[in-house]
Parts: sequence; structure tokens; C-alpha cells
Amino acid sequence: MPTDTKTITETTGIDRSLLIEGLGKGLRMIEAFSDDWPRMTATEAGQRTGLTRTAARRYLVSLVHYGYAETDGKHYWLTPGVLRLGQSYLEAARLPRLVQPFLQRLSLQTGETANLSVLDGHEVVYLVRSNSPRIVSIGFHVGARLPAHVVSPGPAVLSTFTAAALDDWLERHHFVRFAPTTMTDPAQFRAAVTLAAQRGYGWAQQYVDPGLCGLAVPLSDRKGRCVGALSMTFQAQNYPEDTCLARLLPPLQDTASTLRAIL
Repeated sequence: MPTDTKTITETTGIDRSLLIEGLGKGLRMIEAFSDDWPRMTATEAGQRTGLTRTAARRYLVSLVHYGYAETDGKHYWLTPGVLRLGQSYLEAARLPRLVQPFLQRLSLQTGETANLSVLDGHEVVYLVRSNSPRIVSIGFHVGARLPAHVVSPGPAVLSTFTAAALDDWLERHHFVRFAPTTMTDPAQFRAAVTLAAQRGYGWAQQYVDPGLCGLAVPLSDRKGRCVGALSMTFQAQNYPEDTCLARLLPPLQDTASTLRAIL
């Protein structure tokens, strides 16, 4: 879903007079493409972004010119060139590079796939993944984005929010259902976040795929600011909750504690 520019400027305190609106609209155009909208006409793109058809077409043609999109003359679609934007972040950001070796050690220690993810608005984005030693590993690939209410890093990170910030987040969030067991009631999810704050970890019980569970702990820097979450996704049949907390939670917490000293 396209990013809410107003929300960003309000939370960062940026003077709107300094913004280049055209850049924001171009980025919003890229974000308008999705699984449901992989190909769009200029009219459809305008409706998705709140632009006129003429303005939308200019942005789409510009994306084609710069290698971020292609067209058959009527429809437009993104090219792999868009991935350069995300790759630039992964190459420039300090956090993924620092965390990677610790995740590898965590995977070897537990035999499970470990992840680093961050909260981007209302979605959890997976930045780093260390596969389990098994031939077949499960979990989410680097770059995957999921609504925060369906994966364990969501309540883990949100548990560090102030009450006012959590209220605002809940008011804006769309509780989409992925599976019969997906938690879609805001009050119920608030209770899960409160419980995560008390316990120090987030838990997801088959909210995305039947049979899959997730465990996550918030990752903080030396100043105590939450910068993301460390998590694992695993088969529910292999790890009943008591077994999971006994075998996986301690190494997750130890890794987060070690990283806090160097972040």
C-alpha cells in the first residue's frame, strides 16, 4: 500500500516546504503496483495514487525512460530495476551487515532459520535471513513484507511503543485476514502487544499459514531504542509453545542482548 506522506512528515518533523512533491508522487507510483495490480493503465494508476490520468501517464513514462518500468503502449508494469532501490539500502545500511553473522550463529545453534526484520509503517519487512542447516527451511525471504498483526515481529516491536503511539497505530491499521486463526480484532491484538511487553517476546500462532508459528524479541541499541526484531518461524508440530520457549527463546534473547552492546 502506498506510504502516507502526511504521516511521515508529522512523525519526522520535516518542513513540508522543503519537500519535492514530484519525487514523492513518483515513489507513490512505484508503490501503487502490487500483487493485485501488477499491470496498470494510466487511468488505473491515477486512481490508485490520487493523480489525474495525464499526470499518472507522465510519471509512468518517466519510470519507463529510467528503466524502472515497461509498457506495451497501454499497460505499464515494473521491471527488476526497481530492486536496485532496495539493494541500495541493504548495501548502505549498517544494521543488516552487523546482524548477519550473529543470525548465522543463532541458526547453527538452534537448527532453525533466523531473521532480522523492521517495522515499516504497518508492515514488517524482513531484511536479513540465515537459513537453517536443514535441506528445506521455512520462513520469509529477504524483502518480504507482511502486515504487522500476522507475524511475531509485529507485537515484539509494537510492545516498545508508548501507549499514545500504539493507539495511533491501531487506529490506522487494517486487520486483514490471512487464515482462519488470524487475529483481526484490534482489542485482541492490543492485548497481545501488552502481553508481549510483559513477557519480552512476541508470538504468532498460525496467523499466516496453518501449521506455522513465530517467535520474536525486540532488538534495541545501546540507547534503548528499538531498531527491529530478531525472530524465528517454525512448524507448530515440532515446537509446542512450552518447548519453543525453552529451546528457542533463550538463544534469541542472548543474541539480542549481545547485539545491543554493539549497536
